[in-house]
Amino acid sequence: MEIKILGPGCPKCQQTLRHVEQAVAETGVSAKVEKITDTLKIAEYGVFGTPAVVVDGEVKSVGKIPTPQEIKGWIKA
Repeated sequence: MEIKILGPGCPKCQQTLRHVEQAVAETGVSAKVEKITDTLKIAEYGVFGTPAVVVDGEVKSVGKIPTPQEIKGWIKA
């Protein structure tokens, strides 16, 4: 599983990264978590608000900090 956090590195983006890491740790799923800060790469996802979360190529959240509970719902098999 690939999870990408899209954003410039602002506090909201950092909080989103922490929530993703927490959800992955609590569910025990095997996932590669990657932070994307390049605005051109972010735009390739059609995302114009940050932070955004992409799970296996599918945009799950844009412009808000998802809760660890929400993220767990996206990453459970």
